[in-house]
Amino acid sequence: MAQSVAFYTLGCKLNFAETSTIGRQLTEHGFEKREFTQAADMYVINTCSVTDHADRKCRKVVAEALRYNPDAYIVVVGCYAQLKPEEIAGIPGVDMVLGAAEKFNLISHLHHLSKEPKTRVYNTPIKETRDFVPGFSEGDRTRTFMKVQDGCDYFCSFCTIPLARGSSRSDNTAKTVARIAEAAKNGIREVVLTGVNLGEFGIQHNEDFFGLIQVLDELDTVDRFRISSIEPNLLSEEIIEFVASSKRFVPHFHIPLQSGSDDLLQRMRRRYNSDLYKARVQKIKEEMPHCCIGVDVIVGFPGETDEEFEKTYKFLNELDISYLHVFPYSERPNTTARKMKDKVLQRTRNERVDMLRILSEKKRRAFYEQHLNSKRTVLFEAEEKQGMMFGFTDNYVKVQTAYDPILINELAEVELISIADDGSVKCELDYALQGH
Repeated sequence: MAQSVAFYTLGCKLNFAETSTIGRQLTEHGFEKREFTQAADMYVINTCSVTDHADRKCRKVVAEALRYNPDAYIVVVGCYAQLKPEEIAGIPGVDMVLGAAEKFNLISHLHHLSKEPKTRVYNTPIKETRDFVPGFSEGDRTRTFMKVQDGCDYFCSFCTIPLARGSSRSDNTAKTVARIAEAAKNGIREVVLTGVNLGEFGIQHNEDFFGLIQVLDELDTVDRFRISSIEPNLLSEEIIEFVASSKRFVPHFHIPLQSGSDDLLQRMRRRYNSDLYKARVQKIKEEMPHCCIGVDVIVGFPGETDEEFEKTYKFLNELDISYLHVFPYSERPNTTARKMKDKVLQRTRNERVDMLRILSEKKRRAFYEQHLNSKRTVLFEAEEKQGMMFGFTDNYVKVQTAYDPILINELAEVELISIADDGSVKCELDYALQGH
């Protein structure tokens, strides 16, 4: 049996949390964890399938792993493994494919692992995937991405996530709080709450996300909580007001928009319109003028004319937001959108992506400039680059200062001075806050 293992993760923060969970399971059973670029007996590749690019990249990662050890066992898990197991089984070098329900049971499948011509595939129908398996990332001494929810019941017309991860599910609040308290014992100062549809936390336990964050705010073992992403229709005014007055939740929201056109939002089967989205942004800025707001946008959705795109661009340009995550629409199998007419040329999609990414840089720089000469609290990280170290303020401004190992994983109050060549903000240390 393999004695050393290395991992590669594609996709979202949730995948990173799950990779860490699988890694802990293996190390508890005697495996030595190695870096991906080292020779290992087994490589576990956790995949994403949001775009065609992620599918293609899986093939590249498999080939790269076999460069480091041509005799290694290759195990592929994750969303791509759930959606297209036989396609993955056809990739040269792959020995095992585990779907959504099986990926956390890798240990029990290891006795089947062998270098046989036939790839072993374990893939339960997604409708039978009902258990919630928690997870959190590790390897960063500063923060952890804590998976508190999985799956989605929304079935947006462009999205395969319900097919890859199943229905919405989570633990109850008590178990979630206990798990976060346990992770905090490792010295973590910030917990980022993650999920596929985070705002649906607790629905099968007659609980809700608002109740969770109220309890977490009283958890004195964690300095900061950050909400990774939440649907605008689930981001209630009471959540916004609570974050504005909370002790531990930072002023930072990431809110998917996808389009500024109500017609396209309806065709995407999104559960809000542009007026509701605008109202949420305005409410946040009324309560927290300094709050950072990130936005997801899809361009090139079927039927998006030049006028529709201009409507989205204008809507975003006029909103008081801080940055964008922009994605070109990608046709996904078994989705309603794939059958829609009026496809947008790939060249046009790419042009629109470029336009919005430029807008994002302008928005981010303007947000950073608003905070120059102000003081914010920063959590510094271990990374060193050319004598500098980096961290993020509570409201998600990336800062840099001269490297000092004493500052690693410490909260410090700094003054934001000027924008550096790399786009981060130069800062001057005021004083280190006394932490744990």
